[in-house]
Amino acid sequence: MSTTGTADPSGPATASTSRPRRRVPFWDNARYACIVLVVLGHAIQRLIYDSDIAFAFYLALYAFHMPAFAIISGYFSKSGSPTKTQMARVLTDILLPYVIFETLWTVTKWLVEGQVNPNPSQPSWTLWFLLALGIFRLVLPYLALLRWPLFWTVVISVGSGYLPNIDSTFSLSRTLGLLPFFALGWWLRDRDIVARLHLIDARPWWSRVAAITVLAAAGWAAWHWLPLWEQVDLRHWLFYEDSYADLAGEQWWAGGIRIVLMLLAVLLCAAFFALVPRGSYRWTVFGQYTMYVYLLHSFVLYPFRESGALRGLEPTWLWLPLVTGLSVVLALALATAPVRRVFRPLVEPRPRWLFRDPDLASGRGRNDPTGSRRPR
Repeated sequence: MSTTGTADPSGPATASTSRPRRRVPFWDNARYACIVLVVLGHAIQRLIYDSDIAFAFYLALYAFHMPAFAIISGYFSKSGSPTKTQMARVLTDILLPYVIFETLWTVTKWLVEGQVNPNPSQPSWTLWFLLALGIFRLVLPYLALLRWPLFWTVVISVGSGYLPNIDSTFSLSRTLGLLPFFALGWWLRDRDIVARLHLIDARPWWSRVAAITVLAAAGWAAWHWLPLWEQVDLRHWLFYEDSYADLAGEQWWAGGIRIVLMLLAVLLCAAFFALVPRGSYRWTVFGQYTMYVYLLHSFVLYPFRESGALRGLEPTWLWLPLVTGLSVVLALALATAPVRRVFRPLVEPRPRWLFRDPDLASGRGRNDPTGSRRPR
């Protein structure tokens, strides 16, 4: 007699059928915290040109927030042969939203900037992560066949930086650069590391102190050595987008810098996850809808980005906390039910006409692309 595992909607599958489905609030909290950091990073981007504090904050943030998102996405990804439903969801949850929002950005740029250069191979602003998620899912079953999958993803990430022809086309440079973090998330679940070490069950006081110390040290280093980081163009190193030739010239040791940055990102991600609340709160549910925030927030910020309204804002001690608070509010607002009802056809299209089997486009048991399962 076979036993079918019951999936925790926000955690790994369990082996028993007698237990009811339950959510692990930690993962929804982590998703929402990550998306707040994404919004915040984009919101303060215009402040960094006039404020050293904002620039240091920006560098510390970009050192880990997208790696953390990739780790979460990998943790909830399956490495087995995909079913028809899973294959269809790559189309409905990733490819179609990418096409829709890339089209919207093309129209927006034409209306606002008066220029049109439709090129779906060059993702607009935040859309690169959708393509990255799609590629991550496609290559994971092959990585899982290898003996040392994490090692090979690091080799791929570091090696891709030496090849100038691997660029932002289809976000390939960023995808390969961040691949180790996605693979790390999958590895943690595949080896059952989180459950075996009780990483999200217990949180002793010293772990929170250590986490705060690590993040504070990163912020202090970003601020104290800011002239050095500007000189070496650390900001663009943290994007995992440019080749080493564009960042450091033809230096053989450039790959070592990426390795150091990846190790730093893992340390900061561990500190970040250690501080994520374990309980359920009113805002926890919004962690199920991070793609709404991810895809829509850039349209809200676009007028401020293009108008220069966020340039020259002084004093920093007032505007940086204010922009931070507004970023949290924006992330909350874009995940609310009214916003989801309006934009669901764009963010979560269900094109029954596209499939030979229309049920493949069903929204039942829909997943957020980062892995959060929800009823609709």
